[in-house]
Amino acid sequence: MPKVLIVEDEEPVSLLLRYNLEAEGFEVESADRGDDAEVRLREIVPDLVLLDWMLPGLSGIELCRRLRQREETSRVPIIMLTARGEESERIRGLGTGADDYVVKPFSVQELIARIKAILRRAKPESLSNQLTAGDIELDRETHRVRRAGREIHLGPTEFKLLEFLMQSPGRVFAREQLLDGVWGHDVYVDERTVDVHVGRLRKSINRANAKDPIRTVRGAGYSFDEHFVRT
Repeated sequence: MPKVLIVEDEEPVSLLLRYNLEAEGFEVESADRGDDAEVRLREIVPDLVLLDWMLPGLSGIELCRRLRQREETSRVPIIMLTARGEESERIRGLGTGADDYVVKPFSVQELIARIKAILRRAKPESLSNQLTAGDIELDRETHRVRRAGREIHLGPTEFKLLEFLMQSPGRVFAREQLLDGVWGHDVYVDERTVDVHVGRLRKSINRANAKDPIRTVRGAGYSFDEHFVRT
């Protein structure tokens, strides 16, 4: 499901957001400093960032500006959380690149509704139970994969790997990014594990000389071929 990064230094607020977002099915990560969040965002690219304005280390407004300057995060939706409700401050936050602006205290359910609305516009596939590319269909709800109408049986890790790659066709993921996105950053496994599971995934989905949708980028990582999506 969609991954949300919460950047908030008030622990009660961060915990409240995490609890409610996870209850809605979101995958949640958090950071309590702006500089820590910037480092984390060089390792992962979430589907959306909830960003507090006032943060230690690096302000939310400066972090927002830097994220918009980086190609990898230039299109990631950002919702600013702040106690500043003045019109001039809202204009400043939106002018820096934020997609929405929520003033504290806020309704958690309204915030979640805004998150879903932004994701439906920016990345509709992140909220859909179905991912389709070429002749491959992946159903998140039933955990089933079909190719050209034939069901393909994948292990749980291969399923998550295929889902992760299909969400961003054309984007090249380094092995470290795949480890974080599929296995989680708290799990310590060797990078070669990625190669093993990519090999298993290919063996399962590329039977009968079918076209391989997974592209190996030498020295960089793996990508779901964007040309395959258009076939």
